[in-house]
Order: sequence, then C-alpha cells, then structure tokens
Amino acid sequence: MTSTFAQAAPSGDIHLKKLAFSELQGWKNDAQDVAYAVFLKSCEALENDKSVLRPAKSMEDALRSICKKAFQLGSLDSEKARQFFEAEFTPWLVNYKGSDTVLLTGYYEPELSGSLVATDEFSVPLLARPDDLETIPEGESRPGIEAGLRGAKRTSKGFEPYPTRQEIEEGALRDKAQPLVYLRRPSEAFIIHVQGSTRIRLPDNSSVRVAYAGRNGQPYTSIGRLLIERGAILQDEMSLERLMGWLDANPKDARALMHQNKSFIFFRLATELSEHEGPIGGQGIPLFPERSLAVDRNIWSYGMPFWLEGVLPVTENQTKPLNRLMIAQDTGSAILGAARGDFYFGSGKAAGTLAGLMRHQTRFIVLQPRGLKPAVPDAHYEQ
Repeated sequence: MTSTFAQAAPSGDIHLKKLAFSELQGWKNDAQDVAYAVFLKSCEALENDKSVLRPAKSMEDALRSICKKAFQLGSLDSEKARQFFEAEFTPWLVNYKGSDTVLLTGYYEPELSGSLVATDEFSVPLLARPDDLETIPEGESRPGIEAGLRGAKRTSKGFEPYPTRQEIEEGALRDKAQPLVYLRRPSEAFIIHVQGSTRIRLPDNSSVRVAYAGRNGQPYTSIGRLLIERGAILQDEMSLERLMGWLDANPKDARALMHQNKSFIFFRLATELSEHEGPIGGQGIPLFPERSLAVDRNIWSYGMPFWLEGVLPVTENQTKPLNRLMIAQDTGSAILGAARGDFYFGSGKAAGTLAGLMRHQTRFIVLQPRGLKPAVPDAHYEQ
C-alpha cells in the first residue's frame, strides 16, 4: 500500500539524532494504550514470521525480545503502556537534508462498486497473481534479470523480466492471470494498484475484499509527480481527487500516462477478513486506522514504533495537531528511504479524501530498541 505521490529519500542525506522522551511534543497526551494494542498485533505477526531474509535482522530480533515482555504483561492502560515504551525504546529523530521534518503522505482502503463478472458497466479487471511470477527478494538476483527488478517470469528456458504494465494491459499474460473482479473505470483500477487493497460493493449489495498478492517487480513511477512536472496540476493543488479527476477527464492521455508506471499489482480475495477489519498490510495482519504506518521495509522492521509530530488534514483548508504513536505494519513500492512514511486513514470515501490531502512535513521519530542505533545505510548519527 502506498501514496500516489511518494518519492525516495536518499540515505546519504539522513542524519539521526538521539532524543529524550521529554523532547517529544504531546508524548504524555497520546492514547498509548491504543498504540500498545496495535504493537501487540505486530508482535504476534513477528512471532509467526518464519522468513529468513529480512532487513535489519538484529533489529527484528531485538523487537522479538521486547515482544516477549509485552506478551507477559498483557493489556495495559495508557500510562503503563507509555512506561513500557519508555523502558524498552529510545527515540531517534530522522533529519533529512538538514530539516527536522520529512514528507508524510496518506493512504486508505477504497470502497468501490464492481462485479464478479464482466458487464457493459463493469469491464476493467483486477487480476489474480499468475503462477509463473517469481518474486525476487531484496538482496537476491536471478540469471538474466537486470539488477533492481524484483520480479521474474519462469519459463522452460530460465527467467525473463516480467511484462510491464503496458504489456500486461495489452494482453501479454493472456489467460495466465485470471480476473477476480471488474470495475467501472481504468482510473479506479490504477488507484487500487497504488493503495494495494479495496472493498468492492457488488450489485446485490454484498461485498468482497481484495488484497495485494504480488507485483511484476518493474520500477514504480509516480504519475502524480509526472503531472506536476508537466504543469497539468500544480503541486500545491495535487490531491487524490484532483488526480482521479484528471484521469477520468483525459482517458486517452491517462492511459499513456499510467503506462509510464511500469509496476503492476496482482490481487487475491481476502476471504479471511470480517466486514469490520481493516485491509491486510505488508506484515500480513489487518491495518488499524490512524495507527498503522507504511515505511520502507528495506530499512525499518515491521513492528517498529514511530512518533509523529505535525498536522492532520480536516478539510482542504483546515488541519489539526498530530502527536501520535504509530506502528510500522505496511510498506509499498512508492515508500522509499528512511525519511518517508505513509499514514493509513482507514476505509471508504471520507478516509480517501483525508489521505489525498495528506502531504505534510512532519517530525518523524523512530523508537529503537534500547542499546541499538537505527540501521540506516550511510546515515550520520548524533547522540
């Protein structure tokens, strides 16, 4: 799951400054019992995670140790939860290019109308993951596949780069990727590719949930940023609604623009989710509105707490203070670098409006297990 307008923050421009909890604005006023409950869910996922290749393995192992203490304590009220975080973690401020604030964007789970069968009204498919798609884990490679590509096509002769978005939409996969559900407009499908999941309301008023199942491994390009660079939408006016409006108003140009983003997402039906649960994030558990954070998985471990200081949108012209403890539970192809975060707002149109407005400079403070520095390549440290 990602923001439509995200961009990378080079690690060499990152400075990390050690702080005291007394330096965190609003730290004692947050409902940290809520954050602690979300943290416990990440702990359960860490406990069940059997993967071998993980970023910052020592950091994740330290988190597992902290999680064992949390399991023994069980549920806590806000004050005891705050004491727990203070006892187990140390705050580090992420400074990017000399600024103590970094870009925080927002994302959500769309709710759209659709159909399980193609009709005149619903003809744009979301595709299931093909059997011949091989995901290339970070740090690994495959013969014949260019470095940096994270997906490959398995053939009888070896591996080939997986087709791009344009090639897939022009029929390169044929019957290898089956449609799961059909939407009205290409712009809707594209936004779901960016957001990573959706709730589809069917003609009989029942609903299905669609979740991320893999990607073709081709590079991600922000089409929102391309429109800003072309002058089609001013940067200060860019929002999810403005982007969707432009795509719908310019269908011919929109198709060519969307093809500039070679990344393509495949999905699955998330039958394990109840109506009231959030979508499945990168950690494999349901996301929690306004407590789950998407980060660069190549740098930060899932389950890592982050303290955010800034503002949240209320309307297009109004904001409210943001002083909140979040838990890293998701990632996305557009969330790159240590100085990037994506704030999960929840499901539906109202959450989508707020997510589209969220593009603010924010104090981004990672809570590291005590005794460990943040494992950010080429970063500078100030203690």
